[in-house]
Amino acid sequence: MLPDVMASRLNAVMSSEVTIPVVEAVSANEAPVSTIATIGQHEGQRVTLRGWLYNLRSSGKLLFPTFRDGSGTIQGIVPKAAVPEIVFETLKGLTLESSVVVTGKVRADSRAPSGYELDVEDVTVTQRVDDANPFPIQLKEAGVEFLMEHRHLWVRTPRQSAILRVRATIMRAAAEYFDTNGYTRTDPPILTPNACEGTSELFEMDYFDDEKAYLTQSGQLYIEATALALGKVYSFGPTFRAEKSKTRRHLTEFWMIEPEVAYMDLEGLMEMAEGFLRHIVTKVLETHRGADLKLIGKDEAKLEAIIAEGAFPKLTYDEAHAMLKDAYAAGKIEKPHEYGDDFGSPDETYISSQYDKPVMVHRYPAAVKAFYMQPDPKDPAKALCVDVLAPEGYGEIIGGSQRVDSYDLLKKRIEAHGLPLAAFQWYLDLRKYGSVPHSGFGMGIERCVAWLCGLEHVRETIPFARTLNRIYP
Repeated sequence: MLPDVMASRLNAVMSSEVTIPVVEAVSANEAPVSTIATIGQHEGQRVTLRGWLYNLRSSGKLLFPTFRDGSGTIQGIVPKAAVPEIVFETLKGLTLESSVVVTGKVRADSRAPSGYELDVEDVTVTQRVDDANPFPIQLKEAGVEFLMEHRHLWVRTPRQSAILRVRATIMRAAAEYFDTNGYTRTDPPILTPNACEGTSELFEMDYFDDEKAYLTQSGQLYIEATALALGKVYSFGPTFRAEKSKTRRHLTEFWMIEPEVAYMDLEGLMEMAEGFLRHIVTKVLETHRGADLKLIGKDEAKLEAIIAEGAFPKLTYDEAHAMLKDAYAAGKIEKPHEYGDDFGSPDETYISSQYDKPVMVHRYPAAVKAFYMQPDPKDPAKALCVDVLAPEGYGEIIGGSQRVDSYDLLKKRIEAHGLPLAAFQWYLDLRKYGSVPHSGFGMGIERCVAWLCGLEHVRETIPFARTLNRIYP
């Protein structure tokens, strides 16, 4: 069928000087190509699906193949008496993950996960997986190490595919929020001569003429420069952290979105962060309510609670410390929190688990925060910063602050942190020529995906995770 269509197009092109675009056009007798995600638009009609065999069950003279095409899965029904013998036998002997082109009639069925089934009429095998070398990920339990070693194949399974579709929606919604609110995207360099917070957690590489360069851990310093040029900006791209962490929240390579706004204080930053997260959750519910979220196992009610009426709760560092102190006294957490220390993952987990919305913890001790954070004028020992902790115990998903806008103070901070002053001279220049109060934050996409999908570990939030012990495949 397909070769005939291509031949007719070729003949038309050769007999005319007019350029004919290649489209999915088919004759009136042919079934239009559909995706599983949009198959409901063709109820009662014949369609063609292009995909793979995910599973196959049989019951005597009745086959139940399940097909996937990247947009979802659908079960087919194949009665032996209703199709040519070659179609029945081809499907009956088909191996998992063989690629196929299937034609059939779409039928609504409330019992089916997608709400539809396909009465199969014809099948063409594009490539059959060899019986002697079957698809290694079968429909049974497998260990995490095995699955990660075969990540290139694991992503084909319905749950993993659903997670990646939700990830794509989160990334699209994150950029959409800023694009539709007057922000300009400005992409910082990935190779940098210095770090935001020291070089101990950076990947170092040799640059030209024996110079050292580092893979960026944040685009913040650079988008502070573009914010003072354009007012409201954001960056979106890969970042790298060389900390040797084995926790479920850390990757060595991840994606981060970072807005920066001139003339914005900490209060404005917290308001912006809330609007940003509400927008993302709304889009995830609009796009994935039902099939994908159900497949992943996420309780939609928990997402609905985030965007329900009522502002996100806010706690000062002191109030959060008091909460942890009470929790330790009541035996709810194992270790006491020392006042003046940053919050560790167990601390963040407990604090965030007390709310059904993200909680904003602000004004940490300046001593445990980065050199570029503006001191609180009411208490210079505190920094005008905020960490947004996700509910359900997922911990920090956003970290941000109002930035130091004084040249002299920033210079002292750089020196106090033992950072090379020459490498930051351009950053200091921003405080010499029209400095203004400005604020920004960073959100790691993978932590957001883990939270909104309810995942135990961030390794499932990105197509190919890079961790302390994994760089393959």
